Amino acid sequence: MVNHRGPGPEPGTDRLSGRAARLAELRRRRTTPVLIVGGGINGISTFRELALQGIPAILVEQGDWCQAASGALSRMIHGGLRYLESGEFALVKESVVERDRLLDNAPHYVKPLRTTVPIDTYFSGLVNAGKRFIGLTGRPSRRGALVIKAGLALYDLYTRAQGVMPPHRLAGGGETRRRWPEFSDWVKCSAIYYDAWINYPERLGFELIEDTERANPGALALNYLSLADARDGGVTLRDINGGETFTLAPELVINATGAWIDRLNGVLGPISPVPKLIGGTKGSHLIVRNARLLAALNDGMVYYENHEGRVCILFPYFGNVLVGSTDIRTDNPDDVICAEDEKRYILDSLRFVFPHISIAAQDILYTFCGIRPLPVSDTTVSGRISRSHSLKVIAPAPGRPFSTLCLVGGKWTTFRAFGAEAADLALRHLGERRRVTTEHLPIGGGRDLPARAGQAAWISGLAVQYQVDPARVAQWVVRYGSRAVALLAFVSQTPDGPLRHHPGYTVNELRFLIAREQVVRPEDLLVRRTAMAISGELTPALVEEVTGILAQALGLSESERNASLRAAGAHLAAYHGLSWLAASSTAPSSIPPAEGAP
Repeated sequence: MVNHRGPGPEPGTDRLSGRAARLAELRRRRTTPVLIVGGGINGISTFRELALQGIPAILVEQGDWCQAASGALSRMIHGGLRYLESGEFALVKESVVERDRLLDNAPHYVKPLRTTVPIDTYFSGLVNAGKRFIGLTGRPSRRGALVIKAGLALYDLYTRAQGVMPPHRLAGGGETRRRWPEFSDWVKCSAIYYDAWINYPERLGFELIEDTERANPGALALNYLSLADARDGGVTLRDINGGETFTLAPELVINATGAWIDRLNGVLGPISPVPKLIGGTKGSHLIVRNARLLAALNDGMVYYENHEGRVCILFPYFGNVLVGSTDIRTDNPDDVICAEDEKRYILDSLRFVFPHISIAAQDILYTFCGIRPLPVSDTTVSGRISRSHSLKVIAPAPGRPFSTLCLVGGKWTTFRAFGAEAADLALRHLGERRRVTTEHLPIGGGRDLPARAGQAAWISGLAVQYQVDPARVAQWVVRYGSRAVALLAFVSQTPDGPLRHHPGYTVNELRFLIAREQVVRPEDLLVRRTAMAISGELTPALVEEVTGILAQALGLSESERNASLRAAGAHLAAYHGLSWLAASSTAPSSIPPAEGAP
């Protein structure tokens, strides 16, 4: 049997010391048992599952971790209540089980979420629900209380075994009106149940990578590294930043590129014809700052049907309101943005359920959009496309001696189960076996995190030990869970101070993220390692200050720093609706170094 459990890093190599060390390690590799392409949540999960079995897998991502669809989710960790109508019972059961596991394994980021469904009638939707269930129609339609209660009863059945969430209940008209007085007059009653939400999905993705590399020193993950070519039995990887190329001969390639699966299969060739596996849909969301709307939510999520039956959601998120989403078929995964007509649709849906609350254009702080990597389908109704996942194996061919395993579909909530399924198939291909399971394995800052009742005393002790304000320690525990201890050890080594333009973060906090979390570009910090962007806190001065700290940490020249600043402004303007940043990010810096900078 081939030994798939080596090579590891050279003795004494600190693989977490920076990008140069990672590239140096990749440079000395010539072969790998498994190359995983795609650093979204499913690729990361597969990397974790394989590496924990001792396989020195390599994971590459052409952008940043969780940059595409995995960073554009609705921030819900949920069972998929509406999938019951289409008969996807196995998916709902799996999702509920995985949701509850995430509540246990990542309690620092995944929290319970009380959800309210406003209802306009008791009996409507029975016929259409039956038609959807047996596949006679996929078109959305209004659902009455009986249909919703039947679905929630099944939901409770799957949840009861875990004993994590309270059962659902129906609230009559009087209670509904008292608790949600801003609801439209068409709301006659409501249903209340529990799901979960995630505040830092991209951070959870990175923590999975960090856990994996620490558990298996032979595992290697690199962002901003693309698969450029495949020939002569190997593949060519290209560093997006420096342009250097690396050649690897993999035994198995795992295509976890989501909406880009078909495109990568074409690069990997030769396959004729290239099988089409993906037919995704576009989903856009808005972050809205409106005090009246936030108050109307009563600290929970509203899960409602628009006038045509399309399901929409809104819930509190970092002091604002997250609203979404659209579901538009698209074949081009590049350059997806929240278009003006999508903004209008989402705001119209808001007016449908909260007609007396006016949302102005300036209330929209931020937009984000991603492609759901759904299996190819000839249906004309997006809601009929399965949200489940599957695996497709492409056998070796002349000039391509490696097999390709494609991860098709999947949803954020079920990433662990999907990754485990993919890893098990890969292990069989390698002639290896599973040694470790991950169902109850804590993730990152969820490990050794005291229960809520004991956190106050723990935080006080850390504040005394590291001589840091207890309020700041509490803030870091919210952001990083138990990883706040490593952050405290780092920031206490040199003088620290708050950012000039965002006192909620400190200079050394950002330096810690840059040093430990493979930060390459300003938007990696602003969008994915912190919540500055999505919480609507960006200003031109803040973007410039953060870019300056990054440039200093990475040793960038002034011209490189200014180029990074321009690129960050253009990216945030194009993909997140912050058009005012593009123009403000073109001038050279006039802001002095932040406090605590040498």
